[in-house]
Amino acid sequence: MDVVVTGIGLHSALGGLVHSWEGLLAGKSAIAPAQPFPELPPRPLALLGAKPGGLAPRLEKTLADALLDAGLQPPLSDCGIAIGSSRGYQKDLEQLAKNRTEADLSAFPHFLHSQLGASAARQIGALGPVLSPMAACATGLWAIAQGFELIKTGQCRRVVAGAIEAPVTPLSLIGFAKMGALASEGAFPFSRDRDGLVLGEGAALLVLEEAELARRRGAKIYGQILGVGLSADACYHNKPDRGGKSAIRAIKKSCDRAGISPQEIDYIHAHGTATILNDRHEAKIIQKLFPGGVPLSSTKGATGHTLGASGALGAAFCLMALQEQILPPCVGLRDLEFDLDVVRVARVAEVRRVLCLGFGFGGQNGAIVFGNGGCG
Repeated sequence: MDVVVTGIGLHSALGGLVHSWEGLLAGKSAIAPAQPFPELPPRPLALLGAKPGGLAPRLEKTLADALLDAGLQPPLSDCGIAIGSSRGYQKDLEQLAKNRTEADLSAFPHFLHSQLGASAARQIGALGPVLSPMAACATGLWAIAQGFELIKTGQCRRVVAGAIEAPVTPLSLIGFAKMGALASEGAFPFSRDRDGLVLGEGAALLVLEEAELARRRGAKIYGQILGVGLSADACYHNKPDRGGKSAIRAIKKSCDRAGISPQEIDYIHAHGTATILNDRHEAKIIQKLFPGGVPLSSTKGATGHTLGASGALGAAFCLMALQEQILPPCVGLRDLEFDLDVVRVARVAEVRRVLCLGFGFGGQNGAIVFGNGGCG
């Protein structure tokens, strides 16, 4: 059975779905210097508001937006949930550890990672399977892949899938700074002078449905999930396997399941973190699998790196590219280091099949092929 996307809820530092897409096409960046914690030095960040927000309100708003966009109203008792996060309720847990009062500590069970999916299920009355995956920066794609599989295997006919991230906390900033992974000025994916990632807040949730169910109710269809590929390097804790074999395996698997060759991909939404190692690793993989060249871009120069939510945001932008037949630019690109067809300004193109990539610490790899109504 075919699985289609009928609704998108998205929030980035650029705004909601429409404002984020329009800002992206205009080449805008939401990255700006900020010092949310007086005890830490200022850093370039991509915040949704004046101060770092929490996970719970972001989940509630993004989920409501996704259902509204899909033309659905709760309760949805037959719906499944696959909503993940790499940091989860870390912001709340850090605050609990800092305060350590009896009243605060009693709230600890509310901030366990499994509560993310459970909270979404309560909000919409979903009685189907509930998953709260955690796969580092590949979390969003893993969640969408799990939602896809729930429908393909007949567990349910509709799933809300994606990821939410509230990563701007003292622990995250200190940890990434100690690794030397944070940028000093901004995010410049695939640029020769890139020097690190910029943390960004964000969320993206997709409503996945059986194509037959969606068409029967006259739903708007953004696109179809044609194939997914997941793999693990089983190698290092904080860097990819240099050979890229398992990442290549994930991409090939997604194309195989879509019934296409890599040469039939019209656009790649790259992971593109703007770190020295990741961009070099990803460029090498793309050059090997797509020797003829394919248009690509990373949107992290606009939204910042939303960690576990980044793949879900990328998936939403892929679907918008299919809808609008426009390729989003690689905001922040300066002096391109690699021999790649990186989209510098919004490009009108025939877009039938797109590939969304996500790579996470621990060698977590995800690849999803989306197609328009004429594919599959």
